[in-house]
Amino acid sequence: MSEPRATIGRVPLNFTAIDFETANSSPASACSVGLVKVRAGRVVDRASWFIRPPHGHDAFLEWNTRIHGIVAEDVLHAKGWAEQYADIVAFAEGDVLVAHNARFDMGVIAGGCSATGTALAEHHSMCSLAVARKTYTLDSYRLPSAASAAGFEGFQHHDAAADAEACAAIVVHAAGHHGADTVEALGAATRVTIAPVRPRDEAPRTADQPRPARQPRLSNRPMALTFDRPAG
Repeated sequence: MSEPRATIGRVPLNFTAIDFETANSSPASACSVGLVKVRAGRVVDRASWFIRPPHGHDAFLEWNTRIHGIVAEDVLHAKGWAEQYADIVAFAEGDVLVAHNARFDMGVIAGGCSATGTALAEHHSMCSLAVARKTYTLDSYRLPSAASAAGFEGFQHHDAAADAEACAAIVVHAAGHHGADTVEALGAATRVTIAPVRPRDEAPRTADQPRPARQPRLSNRPMALTFDRPAG
């Protein structure tokens, strides 16, 4: 493992930042994960590896590959979600999981577990995107822009490990800005909820399954009826 970058400040703050890349639009199609452990406001450990998506969720779409550069051959000999999830849980050590757009990354965890019949561990998450919006005034709150506001620049966006470290930098910098020494205190200061990760009610659709047709949306506004007046 390479030496962690020591560019993050010294706020006494503990959490694990996480980032996933996916092969396609299925939340069960994780093909790479990056993890960064923060203790007392400093990066103390990093890890990243490929993940082989489960059957039915393993098609690599051109759009996704253009974003992260990962192709099917890269994950051919990687372990699957069911084999690797325990390693993610062990790395995090019960920490709050922080991600930029946490809804997506927590959806990947829940989706991977659902698709493979893996028991979902107890997780809580915080969204660094939401924290950035309550901390900085920016034209864009995408990860590169928010990380730059936190003084973290020059990383390889859409590399899972690099994105996780950028996410960590945002949270530590924001904690210093708000005078918060825990993720719970940062959540209170920014009114960003630390939410439990919940299992999916149903298995995620495979990449080739069409989305169900949307039902027409009915307006909640009262219906105005008009009638033709009889002549005469």
